[in-house]
Amino acid sequence: MTTMESLIGLVNRIQRACTVLGDYGGGDNNTFSSLWEALPSVAVVGGQSSGKSSVLESIVGRDFLPRGSGIVTRRPLVLQLHKLESGSQEYAEFLHLPRRKFTDFSLVRQEIQDETDRVTGKTKQISPIPIHLSIYSPNVVNLTLIDLPGLTKVAVEGQPESIVQEIETMVRTYVEKPNCIILAISPANQDIATSDAIKLSREVDPTGERTFGVLTKLDLMDKGTNALDVIEGRSYRLQHPWVGIVNRSQADINRNVDMIVARHKEREYFASSSDYGHLANKMGSEYLAKLLSQHLESVIRARIPSITSLINKSIEELESEMDHLGRPIALDAGAQLYTILELCRAFERIFKEHLDGG
Repeated sequence: MTTMESLIGLVNRIQRACTVLGDYGGGDNNTFSSLWEALPSVAVVGGQSSGKSSVLESIVGRDFLPRGSGIVTRRPLVLQLHKLESGSQEYAEFLHLPRRKFTDFSLVRQEIQDETDRVTGKTKQISPIPIHLSIYSPNVVNLTLIDLPGLTKVAVEGQPESIVQEIETMVRTYVEKPNCIILAISPANQDIATSDAIKLSREVDPTGERTFGVLTKLDLMDKGTNALDVIEGRSYRLQHPWVGIVNRSQADINRNVDMIVARHKEREYFASSSDYGHLANKMGSEYLAKLLSQHLESVIRARIPSITSLINKSIEELESEMDHLGRPIALDAGAQLYTILELCRAFERIFKEHLDGG
């Protein structure tokens, strides 16, 4: 029996193939039915000061994202995490650099920046074309996250005023899809009622069934206050539990404190906290990653019949497209269609195994 991890891996492969063919969130390629939209995913949403990047780096256990003021994420980053056996060497691969393995994660950060600039130019514009990054590590769970540009209320110097609406439109394109799980990140030291992520998620998911709330910067709240009203669902209730996170401090970042050490400090914070100690085993970035991985697996299982139906339709459309193109040649459009067709067939076969196995 094929494991659910291999199903997630196959979803990842189909996402990558779809991207090559122009079928991605926010894309406008309608050559065939959108497989991308049918595949469950986790979109990471937050304002620019929400601590979104720190949450992602803590889940991965590595510094790898560009940092700076203003809009840092200017293209969607499809982050595919693959768990390796303990003791294995960590490495990263980009879809646009298929034969290169990165073991120096500072070079991963630079490549994200360079690849962003390649499409947007060295401007502060945004683009819906995603960057695909796969990270293989013993310190991750099997999970796929889509990091989206941070929501903002004001354009920075060099950007048109329209950038505020452009970012919201791009983010909305992802999170309004019924197969999208929303990871809404809000800082605990700001009023939850003003959270950009919660405001948007409430509009597209009013019942809260697709939304996971994350509260960052719990350690930066005013002395004598806490976020229990939010975390325990009294201020704003979701159908899934809120998870509290403690980010690395700026001093830790400046000192290049290792992310695994930072995870340990986060665990210690919750375990020793008079406010959150009773919730310690359901707080922190490691718990969040496991929670999301398990939920993504369950959503994939629940969507198997509908995805199988679309895959059957896609196979018919792809076979028709192949008839027009003739025998595929490596690296041309025909070869790409052939690749995705074979992936669809494999996906259908594995889904049938899961259905037969209950």
